Amino acid sequence: MTTIAPITPADHADWLRLWAGYLLFYEQALPQEVTDDVFARLASDDGLHGAIARDDDGAAIGLVHWLLHPSTWSTTSYCYLEDLFVAPDTRGAGVGRALIAHVREQAAAAGAAKVYWLTRQDNATARGLYDRVARSTGFVHYETSSEPGRPERG
Repeated sequence: MTTIAPITPADHADWLRLWAGYLLFYEQALPQEVTDDVFARLASDDGLHGAIARDDDGAAIGLVHWLLHPSTWSTTSYCYLEDLFVAPDTRGAGVGRALIAHVREQAAAAGAAKVYWLTRQDNATARGLYDRVARSTGFVHYETSSEPGRPERG
Protein backbone atom coordinates (compact mmCIF):
# COMPACT_ATOMS: atom_id res chain seq x y z
CA MET A 1 0.00 0.00 0.00
CA THR A 2 1.29 3.45 -0.89
CA THR A 3 1.60 5.98 1.91
CA ILE A 4 1.88 9.71 1.31
CA ALA A 5 3.30 12.15 3.84
CA PRO A 6 4.45 15.76 3.86
CA ILE A 7 8.11 16.35 3.00
CA THR A 8 10.31 16.83 6.08
CA PRO A 9 14.02 17.59 6.45
CA ALA A 10 14.63 13.85 7.00
CA ASP A 11 13.38 13.17 3.44
CA HIS A 12 16.22 15.10 1.77
CA ALA A 13 18.14 12.16 0.24
CA ASP A 14 14.99 10.43 -1.03
CA TRP A 15 13.54 13.68 -2.37
CA LEU A 16 16.83 14.56 -4.09
CA ARG A 17 16.87 11.22 -5.92
CA LEU A 18 13.28 11.67 -7.12
CA TRP A 19 13.87 15.34 -8.00
CA ALA A 20 16.89 14.36 -10.10
CA GLY A 21 14.74 11.80 -11.94
CA TYR A 22 12.06 14.42 -12.55
CA LEU A 23 14.56 16.93 -13.94
CA LEU A 24 16.12 14.23 -16.13
CA PHE A 25 12.70 13.30 -17.51
CA TYR A 26 12.10 16.92 -18.52
CA GLU A 27 15.70 17.28 -19.74
CA GLN A 28 16.38 20.14 -17.33
CA ALA A 29 19.37 21.12 -15.23
CA LEU A 30 19.06 23.56 -12.35
CA PRO A 31 21.80 25.25 -10.38
CA GLN A 32 22.43 23.53 -7.04
CA GLU A 33 21.32 26.69 -5.23
CA VAL A 34 17.85 26.36 -6.79
CA THR A 35 17.54 22.70 -5.77
CA ASP A 36 18.70 23.56 -2.24
CA ASP A 37 16.23 26.44 -2.03
CA VAL A 38 13.32 24.33 -3.30
CA PHE A 39 13.93 21.64 -0.70
CA ALA A 40 14.35 24.18 2.10
CA ARG A 41 11.01 25.78 1.21
CA LEU A 42 9.27 22.40 0.93
CA ALA A 43 10.67 21.14 4.22
CA SER A 44 9.66 24.32 6.04
CA ASP A 45 6.21 24.49 4.38
CA ASP A 46 6.47 28.24 3.77
CA GLY A 47 3.85 28.32 1.01
CA LEU A 48 5.43 25.71 -1.23
CA HIS A 49 4.01 22.34 -0.24
CA GLY A 50 5.27 18.86 -0.99
CA ALA A 51 4.69 15.21 -0.24
CA ILE A 52 6.50 11.94 -0.86
CA ALA A 53 4.88 8.62 -1.70
CA ARG A 54 6.45 5.48 -0.22
CA ASP A 55 5.86 1.82 -0.92
CA ASP A 56 5.27 -0.93 1.65
CA ASP A 57 9.01 -1.16 2.33
CA GLY A 58 9.31 2.60 2.93
CA ALA A 59 11.10 3.30 -0.34
CA ALA A 60 10.36 6.73 -1.84
CA ILE A 61 8.58 6.17 -5.15
CA GLY A 62 6.99 9.52 -5.98
CA LEU A 63 6.82 13.20 -5.19
CA VAL A 64 4.39 16.05 -5.65
CA HIS A 65 4.74 19.80 -5.12
CA TRP A 66 1.94 22.37 -5.07
CA LEU A 67 1.12 25.90 -4.05
CA LEU A 68 -2.01 27.91 -3.35
CA HIS A 69 -2.53 31.34 -4.88
CA PRO A 70 -5.27 33.96 -5.15
CA SER A 71 -7.43 34.05 -8.25
CA THR A 72 -9.14 36.84 -10.15
CA TRP A 73 -11.87 34.38 -11.17
CA SER A 74 -12.83 33.17 -7.70
CA THR A 75 -13.29 34.49 -4.18
CA THR A 76 -11.13 31.61 -2.97
CA SER A 77 -7.67 30.42 -3.93
CA TYR A 78 -6.59 28.03 -6.66
CA CYS A 79 -4.11 25.19 -6.20
CA TYR A 80 -1.34 24.80 -8.76
CA LEU A 81 0.15 21.30 -8.84
CA GLU A 82 3.60 22.25 -10.08
CA ASP A 83 5.60 19.00 -10.03
CA LEU A 84 4.52 15.36 -10.07
CA PHE A 85 6.95 12.48 -10.52
CA VAL A 86 6.67 8.74 -10.03
CA ALA A 87 9.73 6.48 -10.24
CA PRO A 88 9.67 4.74 -13.63
CA ASP A 89 9.72 1.22 -12.16
CA THR A 90 6.54 1.88 -10.16
CA ARG A 91 4.43 3.66 -12.78
CA GLY A 92 1.02 2.22 -13.55
CA ALA A 93 0.39 1.09 -9.97
CA GLY A 94 -1.75 4.06 -8.90
CA VAL A 95 0.96 6.19 -7.28
CA GLY A 96 0.37 9.19 -9.55
CA ARG A 97 -3.37 8.98 -8.97
CA ALA A 98 -2.80 8.80 -5.20
CA LEU A 99 -0.50 11.85 -5.29
CA ILE A 100 -3.08 13.85 -7.24
CA ALA A 101 -5.79 12.76 -4.78
CA HIS A 102 -3.54 13.90 -1.92
CA VAL A 103 -3.18 17.36 -3.46
CA ARG A 104 -6.94 17.54 -4.05
CA GLU A 105 -7.55 16.76 -0.38
CA GLN A 106 -5.05 19.40 0.73
CA ALA A 107 -6.57 21.96 -1.65
CA ALA A 108 -10.08 21.21 -0.41
CA ALA A 109 -8.95 21.55 3.21
CA ALA A 110 -7.44 24.94 2.34
CA GLY A 111 -10.66 26.07 0.63
CA ALA A 112 -9.19 26.20 -2.89
CA ALA A 113 -11.73 26.27 -5.71
CA LYS A 114 -9.74 23.96 -7.99
CA VAL A 115 -6.48 22.13 -8.65
CA TYR A 116 -4.77 22.55 -12.00
CA TRP A 117 -1.48 21.58 -13.64
CA LEU A 118 0.48 21.52 -16.89
CA THR A 119 2.29 18.77 -18.72
CA ARG A 120 4.09 18.41 -21.99
CA GLN A 121 1.86 17.72 -24.95
CA ASP A 122 3.87 14.59 -25.80
CA ASN A 123 3.76 13.14 -22.26
CA ALA A 124 1.35 10.40 -23.33
CA THR A 125 1.77 8.20 -20.26
CA ALA A 126 0.94 10.97 -17.81
CA ARG A 127 -1.82 12.34 -20.02
CA GLY A 128 -3.49 8.93 -19.97
CA LEU A 129 -3.83 9.28 -16.21
CA TYR A 130 -4.74 12.97 -16.34
CA ASP A 131 -7.53 12.29 -18.81
CA ARG A 132 -9.03 9.87 -16.28
CA VAL A 133 -8.83 12.16 -13.22
CA ALA A 134 -9.36 15.63 -14.71
CA ARG A 135 -10.45 17.42 -17.85
CA SER A 136 -8.23 19.14 -20.37
CA THR A 137 -9.02 22.84 -20.57
CA GLY A 138 -7.71 23.30 -24.10
CA PHE A 139 -5.47 26.19 -23.07
CA VAL A 140 -2.00 26.56 -24.57
CA HIS A 141 0.87 27.56 -22.27
CA TYR A 142 3.18 30.48 -23.10
CA GLU A 143 6.06 32.03 -21.17
CA THR A 144 8.67 34.73 -21.50
CA SER A 145 11.46 36.15 -19.38
CA SER A 146 10.59 38.72 -16.77
CA GLU A 147 14.00 40.35 -17.17
CA PRO A 148 14.06 43.69 -19.04
CA GLY A 149 16.26 43.60 -22.10
CA ARG A 150 16.17 39.82 -22.50
CA PRO A 151 14.67 38.52 -25.69
CA GLU A 152 11.02 37.59 -25.49
CA ARG A 153 11.76 34.26 -27.11
CA GLY A 154 14.62 31.98 -26.24
